[in-house]
Amino acid sequence: MTAFEVESFLPLVEKVRSWSDRTARVEFPLFPGYVFARFDLSRLADVQRVPGLIEVVRVNGYPTPIREEEIRSVRSLVEGTTETGIEPTSEQYLVQGQKVEVVRGPFRGMAGVLTEVRGVSRVVVRLAAIRMAVSVEMKPEFVQPLAP
Repeated sequence: MTAFEVESFLPLVEKVRSWSDRTARVEFPLFPGYVFARFDLSRLADVQRVPGLIEVVRVNGYPTPIREEEIRSVRSLVEGTTETGIEPTSEQYLVQGQKVEVVRGPFRGMAGVLTEVRGVSRVVVRLAAIRMAVSVEMKPEFVQPLAP
């Protein structure tokens, strides 16, 4: 197989874990079981031969790319959690809710869906192709409606 270019991205977030003798911050994959890769679809057969790869995400049998804006939002979320130490929580994949953009604070640049949990504003980042979502808490004034 000839070498070809694949850009990969494994979003990692730190979580506090405790053992009987210590507590430490440990990195975990944000989406367990998924590594994001950018490659030319003409190289799909080569990519599928990568050792350890189980499957490329597909919808209706066709390889499904993750939209660039979704990857940018995941990157912003990872950077914000690293900066603040706030752990994101997994969410149900949402299909309803206000689309928003974070315009202030450490998560600036993130786009997602605004939800409210027990009076606290949360922005949910969704990855449609893998039907996964994560959210993080923030002040309501940090978000504004996303322009259509």
